[in-house]
Amino acid sequence: MSALNGPSRRSAARAAHSPERRAVRDLQAKKAGQAARQGAGDSGELPPEHPPSPAASAWGALTLPGEEAKGNARIRSITPRPPRKPRLERAASLDEKSWRRWRRLKTSQESLSDANETSSSNGSLQDAAAGARAASWAQSPSPGACDASGGGRSRGSAAELGKRVCELSSSFGELLRGRALSGSKPRLCQITPSRPLPPVELDAASAALRTANRIDSECADYRRCWQRGPGRVSSSSSDSRLHGGGMVCGSCSADSMKSAFSLLAPVRAKDVRSRSYLEGSLLASGALLGAEELSRYFPDRNVGIFVATWNMQGQKELPVNLDDFLLPTDPDYAQDMYVIGVQEGCPDRREWEIRLQETLGPHYVMLCSAAHGVLYMSVFIRRDLIWFCSEVEYATVTTRIVSQIKTKGALGICFTFFGTSFLFITSHFTSGDSKVNERKMDYSKTIQALALPKNVPDTNPYRSSSSDVTTRFDEVFWFGDFNFRLNKDREAVDSILKQNLEKDMSKLLEYDQLISEMSRGSIFKGFQEADIHFRPSYKFDIGKDSYDTTSKQRTPSYTDRVVYRSRHKDDIHAVKYSSCPGIKTSDHRPVFALFRVKVRPGRDNIPLAAGQFDRELYLIGIKRRITRELKKRQEQKDQRSSSVCSIS
Repeated sequence: MSALNGPSRRSAARAAHSPERRAVRDLQAKKAGQAARQGAGDSGELPPEHPPSPAASAWGALTLPGEEAKGNARIRSITPRPPRKPRLERAASLDEKSWRRWRRLKTSQESLSDANETSSSNGSLQDAAAGARAASWAQSPSPGACDASGGGRSRGSAAELGKRVCELSSSFGELLRGRALSGSKPRLCQITPSRPLPPVELDAASAALRTANRIDSECADYRRCWQRGPGRVSSSSSDSRLHGGGMVCGSCSADSMKSAFSLLAPVRAKDVRSRSYLEGSLLASGALLGAEELSRYFPDRNVGIFVATWNMQGQKELPVNLDDFLLPTDPDYAQDMYVIGVQEGCPDRREWEIRLQETLGPHYVMLCSAAHGVLYMSVFIRRDLIWFCSEVEYATVTTRIVSQIKTKGALGICFTFFGTSFLFITSHFTSGDSKVNERKMDYSKTIQALALPKNVPDTNPYRSSSSDVTTRFDEVFWFGDFNFRLNKDREAVDSILKQNLEKDMSKLLEYDQLISEMSRGSIFKGFQEADIHFRPSYKFDIGKDSYDTTSKQRTPSYTDRVVYRSRHKDDIHAVKYSSCPGIKTSDHRPVFALFRVKVRPGRDNIPLAAGQFDRELYLIGIKRRITRELKKRQEQKDQRSSSVCSIS
């Protein structure tokens, strides 16, 4: 026993406690135990009642070979058993733990691998381990036998025992290394899906959401940040509730994260701190009136505008229904803006505006309304677009000699929509068949005296003129009762109208005073007019479709007109130009035009209207609309219930 306390025993004990030896013994404990019990039965010894400890396993590795154990088995000592030493277990290091995890994974992979490929190697490993464990158990004597064997052998045999332990350790190490480095890797069986898998996308949001809610170009690094993986989530109460509820995950993209809460693009807090929303650049995506916001509402950058003029002849009675006037059935969609100019308006201007709001419905709000005597103008706009309008300004001009009489003159309203400035002018020029020069003087006085704009900056001051208000705006629409007549007597005009011209009015327009003066350049310089395909709008008998049958026998004429001009060529496209013959409460028929106007992005340095509109008018108009609909339904219900079948 003293020889075993030398260096050879310490090296053997360290070899016995190596991680590889311990793992192999633990994995093959059962088979080795059975082999040990069989060997103990042949030698006449009983197997131990409990599995051996690591110390006992190491002690078994130090026992003598099989022939020497059989020779020493005949010599038995009656020395009483010494007390067992307490079993001490060493805490496993991190390397041993990682090696054990790797070994368990390796074992699970071997169990899933091909049987034909791994059965031979597994069998050789198991046979070698079982043989070594059987020899160890067979050579493990009782304490008495140990004493006898220790007393019967010389001290010189301790070196042979140490050599034998080193050989066993090296053989197991080579076996494990050969198994780990062998070319036969365990292969998992392939699982083929029954159908092709859908394409993998970075964003969980649908294509429609990605299209409607683009990420701001200044916030494009959100995607890269989330692809790298988000950092540690803040422990604030709001974030913890979101993450705890499963609504936000760490691997989701920026689009999928924002689509769960809002359709708006995300905005970083540092951008809100640094960016000034009072003054934006023309090309900045964060500008309220910039290109990004304009393309969001108008992808083709064209806005639809309805412009109408009507001389109401001061009639107190208003039409029962204005749908045919404001909402013609020819275009499938309503327009974005409605601008209505009235000459010789009804006494109750407020009632007229309520009727307009009632007809247009809740999708539109009145942005501005102004009056100059009996000249009225109302501007309605879709309520989603009021945030992109500047402050609205208006001005008036009186063309009468006595300025207190405001039956003739002009009324102008201007504002900027995104980056495009608009000017709308409604006028009532001097009447009379032969007073062409007076009407041209009314035009000249209007363009010189109309003081617009006031506070809203000019979008292009280099192309503006102080003597002409129409040059100070990008898009100008001038409409009203210009009172230009046909230079033909009544009989000749009636004969032409009886030819069933349908939409070809070229024979009448040859005698039109306005077309003649515009061709000379004496009035409405730079303006255009759409082709006229409707009958003259003046002068009708009230409530009838016939022209003037009174003693004056006034000649039918195109007195009510809509003309337009633009700073940029082809910015305004006329879609329709017509009259409304269904409204017969005046001697004039309303005339309207539909336009498609190109809009450009703007800067945020203009004074905005801040979403202001006539809320009181809006509520009254909607209430009138609901009341009218309920009354109509009640009348239909009463009509069905009052129908009685009588037998005579």
